Amino acid sequence: MKIERVWAIYFSATGTTEKIVKTVSARLAELLGAELCVYDFTSPAAREGFPGLGPADVGVVGLPTYAGRLPNLMLPYLQSIRGGGAFAVPVVTFGNRAYDNSLAELKKLLEEHDFHPVAAGAFSCEHSFSYELGKGRPDADDLAEAEKLAETAADKIQSTSESCHPMPDFVVDGNPEAPYFQPQDRYGNKFDFRRVKPLTSDACIGCGLCIRSCPMGAIDPSDPSSITGKCIKCCSCFKKCPVSAKYFEDEGYLHHKDELEFLYGGRRAENKIFY
Repeated sequence: MKIERVWAIYFSATGTTEKIVKTVSARLAELLGAELCVYDFTSPAAREGFPGLGPADVGVVGLPTYAGRLPNLMLPYLQSIRGGGAFAVPVVTFGNRAYDNSLAELKKLLEEHDFHPVAAGAFSCEHSFSYELGKGRPDADDLAEAEKLAETAADKIQSTSESCHPMPDFVVDGNPEAPYFQPQDRYGNKFDFRRVKPLTSDACIGCGLCIRSCPMGAIDPSDPSSITGKCIKCCSCFKKCPVSAKYFEDEGYLHHKDELEFLYGGRRAENKIFY
């Protein structure tokens, strides 16, 4: 079957997942001689629709890993998407710790929504909480591996319609619906900062970039310092603020960030490709 379109479909609050998905999609479109299309569902408005895919399409679908799973507040939207028989390449990113069950969860979800996964990948990127965990990633080596994923997917699409098979470490503990990772320190002390929200300093210049970039639409349009909706700690506002006016002061959150940097900051986590 001739593939007509390759879709880069992603949620990417700080832009790292976007880089990986677009790299895979561009290379895949090139190899298949197909049109490259983009559907970014990071903003709330974009989650009011979805492309009409069919058997002549490939969807490279990417999300970040949050606590070892897909972002839970994205699940209602993800349950609404339909693949229409399209091929799929599930992709997740993770912040230099682990992707746990996020990739298996995404693959399962796509299969349940009429996609046919042919390859999948998990890529280490800069952690949303930190500038040190996975610093500067994805880098040139990561993007080269993303292109390898595209080449693997192209080979599968051109030769078979079978879904990708789970690999030995594809699912943690054999359960793609395992509980979310519980933040804890090296001594086993656990943290719960689900209700924590970033604060705004007097350095704020009122440019509104944080308001426009918040994927949850959680920041009051008339007051950048007021977060009236749910915060998923994606840190888009924190990392994109041109004057570094956003910050966190919750002790549990900051201690967890320090622990992550202590435990995982001195290594380069490997990417994983499955097919």
